[in-house]
Parts: sequence; C-alpha cells; structure tokens
Amino acid sequence: MRILIAEDDQVLADGLLRSLRSAGYAVDQVSTGNEADAALASHEFDLVILDLGLPKVHGLEVLRKLRSRGSSVPVLILTAADSVEQRVKGLDFGADDYMAKPFSLQELEARVRALTRRGLGTASTIIKHGPLTFDATGRVAYINDQMIELSAREISLLEVLLQRSGRLVSKDQLVERLCEWGARRSSKDRCASRRCAASATAWRRSRADTPSARGAVFLASLCLDANSAPSSARSSTGCSPRCCCCGR
Repeated sequence: MRILIAEDDQVLADGLLRSLRSAGYAVDQVSTGNEADAALASHEFDLVILDLGLPKVHGLEVLRKLRSRGSSVPVLILTAADSVEQRVKGLDFGADDYMAKPFSLQELEARVRALTRRGLGTASTIIKHGPLTFDATGRVAYINDQMIELSAREISLLEVLLQRSGRLVSKDQLVERLCEWGARRSSKDRCASRRCAASATAWRRSRADTPSARGAVFLASLCLDANSAPSSARSSTGCSPRCCCCGR
C-alpha cells in the first residue's frame, strides 16, 4: 500500500512517516501544494493524507484538482482549523475523512486502514485465500490457523496480492504500490521480480516444516505468480538492492 503525505510541518510529517512505515506502508512525503499536485498527477497512491494549510497551493485546491482529474483515491484531511465550515468544505470538495490537529497516531492508523479498505471496495478486515487468512487490522497472517512470521514488507506484499486475487499483478504494479521514491533505482539494478524468485528458490530448498517456513514458501509462490506477467507488461523500472517486494 502506497501513501502520500502532504504536510509542511516536518516534525509532524516525520512522526507520520515513522508510524506508517513501521506498519508496512510505502510512504512518500511532500511539503507544498505544488509538490502535492505534481505527485498526484504523475503517480498512483492508495491513500492521500492532506494538510489544508500547505504553502504555495492550498490543500483544498490540491483536492479540487485531484477530483477534477477523475481520481477516486481516498483522501484524509488534516487541519489545525477545527471548524464545522472547514470540515463541510473539505468533504464537499471530495475528501473522505477529516482529522483535526492534534490527533492520536493510533486513531489515524485506524482511519488509514478503514480508508484503504474502502478504496478497495471492501469493509472486511479479514482476507482469506485457501488455507491462508490475513488480518489487515492486526497485520498478521495465518496458514491453517497457525500464525506465520513475516516481515513488515512481506506483509505489505501479501496484502497487495491478496487484494488483487484472481488478477495478474505485474512487477511494475508491485513496485508502484510497495516502493517509495527513494527506493527506486536505474534499470541497471536487479529488479524486484528476480530477487523474489531467488528468495523463493532458497525457501523451497530449505524444506523446513514450520509455520513460518511454510508461510514464506506460500508467499514466495504468490510473488512468483504475481510477477509472471508477459514481457509486454514489463518495463525497465528497477529497485534498490534490498528487494522492494519481499524486503530481502
């Protein structure tokens, strides 16, 4: 899941970045309205956290332009002005939710989870696929009711694939959803799909019979299937030496 934070208070932005990244989200941040508008016009996000008091271009104007382009990405507004008029105006411009500063990080994380589920057209926090069960609230996965040990990045990858079950997910789509701007590298780097494939081979050869190992093998298999897009669906986009899909 990829989130854009448009916030000019760097202390607050840093806190949001740490909190959301630790939860496994790929998060980018901009500090002006111009930067926010440019980012939203050129990249796809699963959620936007938008401060209204942005310099250069007001947050409401950024929101208006976003909706005028036909984007339905969920938008959570942050503002220090907790007036009914501001809330109504923001919602009328197309915002999905609203939080007044100061706020609880725990509540913001819960709203983020709710909005990303809404953006995918589901209200359930539980996703099932065969023997696999994923709890989006607790950020944990189970195989045959046994919890499996996965890193935050692996959890994010698993969530993306399960939410698109039955559809082909290309490497470029995974990179777009899981890699922040700073994680992207030139085409000379090894791509995410190749590194995931190598990890899958190593996991399969281990033949360990523990819930975490079986979960890793199952996740690797999903990763390989997801990255089996035809060559015409791929590009030269690369990622950092640390695989942006599985974190290995």
